[in-house]
Amino acid sequence: MGRFDELIGPLRAKLEAVTPHLNERQRRLLYGAEARQLGHGGIAAVAAAAGVSKGCVSRGLADLENGAGPDGRVRRAGGGRPAAAVKDPGLRAALLALVEDSTQGDPIGPLTWTTKSLRHLTDELVAQGRTVGRDTVAALLKEAGFSLRGNARVLAGSSHPDRDAQFRHLNDKVRQFLDTGDPVISVDIKRKEQIGLFAQAGREWAPPGAPVKVLDHDFPTQAVGTAIPYGIYDVGHNTGFVVVGTDHDTAAFAVAALRRWWKEEGRAAYPGARRLLITADGGGSNSSRAKAWKANLAVLATETGLEISVCHLPPGASKWNKVEHRLFSFISMNWRARPLTSFEVALSLIAATTTSGGLRVTARLDEGVYPTGIEIDAQHAAALTIDPDEFHGEWNYTIPPQAGVPAVPLQPPGRRAHPRLAHTFDSALATHPVLTGMPRDALDQLVAQVRELVDALPPKQRPRHRKLVVENIAWAAVLDQRGLPCSLIAHLFRIGENQMRALLQQARPLLQQHGHHAEPLPVRLVDPCELARYVMLATSTTS
Repeated sequence: MGRFDELIGPLRAKLEAVTPHLNERQRRLLYGAEARQLGHGGIAAVAAAAGVSKGCVSRGLADLENGAGPDGRVRRAGGGRPAAAVKDPGLRAALLALVEDSTQGDPIGPLTWTTKSLRHLTDELVAQGRTVGRDTVAALLKEAGFSLRGNARVLAGSSHPDRDAQFRHLNDKVRQFLDTGDPVISVDIKRKEQIGLFAQAGREWAPPGAPVKVLDHDFPTQAVGTAIPYGIYDVGHNTGFVVVGTDHDTAAFAVAALRRWWKEEGRAAYPGARRLLITADGGGSNSSRAKAWKANLAVLATETGLEISVCHLPPGASKWNKVEHRLFSFISMNWRARPLTSFEVALSLIAATTTSGGLRVTARLDEGVYPTGIEIDAQHAAALTIDPDEFHGEWNYTIPPQAGVPAVPLQPPGRRAHPRLAHTFDSALATHPVLTGMPRDALDQLVAQVRELVDALPPKQRPRHRKLVVENIAWAAVLDQRGLPCSLIAHLFRIGENQMRALLQQARPLLQQHGHHAEPLPVRLVDPCELARYVMLATSTTS
């Protein structure tokens, strides 16, 4: 190569200027052409100038001498080693099987990740007799959507020793209910949201221009109100039901949301159900230690005739509740970067939440009053029938329908009643089958048909009262047919006797038009205490 020493410098400059614009095959041909022009020793000279191997220059020279025309390919057909997943079709499935038991899911984002290292995963695959390296394992994990994730040291405390056992117990319970076609719901309170022109986390695509302007500080005094979304996720039907409260997050509000879900969706979705399973967190309004939660559930069980079983998640595991990542996460994504300027906007965004898996969400507003500070005394708690499970009865228990279930106080003792609570009445007593003469399902069907008759009337002829809705007026008309005096019915519904008499005069023709006729009660009741005593005695005798 000595005679070409003076040519290497200019040749190197020439190749450095041209080769960046050529693909791999074109560079080889250029190297071969230069070597052929130099003659003997040209291959070594070109290889030294280009900084490539002699074999590369030789292959380019061979292509020129063979006279192969351009075929659109850079490398010859079949070149390169086949991928490991191609040589071993079962490699990808084996890898995913290894990470399946340790895969975690972020309830807010779509990412998944593995807590096992590449070295351990590679070693386990090699132990199975597969030929694979860490780079291949990393590439396959990325193709499957996995990513590396570290730990954030933000939590305090330690997990309960029976944490995993409680998860297994809960999963077994859910499977038993789903196998028999009984409803299983996951419930929780979503983060409270201030209603107003406040910034909402997240970003979304928008046309060019200035971003949506919101207040620079989230002061509660500038809010229209506070939205308290209570979510109910139906595990069997993949549907969500969210009740947005405006007052307080209490046990009474939580059970009121459950009652509304059962009336509007649950009863129609599970017409033959006699039991219901609720999975809930261990704290908050549906806390496993809250007596008010269990007392309100006892009233709901008696009203609906459902045997209500509850399984609480172990401490520190609220994010594993299905309502979090099956419902709340998609609601958060749906209203990202959208200021919740009114309750109507919040309800619309919740109701518009859907997923490719078929999730459907119903949103309702609850403007009821739910005072805090209501306590269930020892006598009230002792009167409740609560059957604890053998395994951690404080987390797992069943509340059956029960005769004479005590009503839950509407407000703390000694506190002046809220004006919106003045008309509240005991719906469980007013709609009791002993008084109405029909099961609750039949009564609800009757009310629905009466409501259609009312809607068909001219607005001025419809029975109305500022404290009662059509449903309440229909209940009162049924009690009137059963022979209860107007004074006692007025006492039950917390309105004046003259007002009740006027409502009954308007409601009686509606029941006659419907064709409903009820047998009168076998006794004459005039006193509220006599009425309550009669219901309790008749219920205990029947049971």
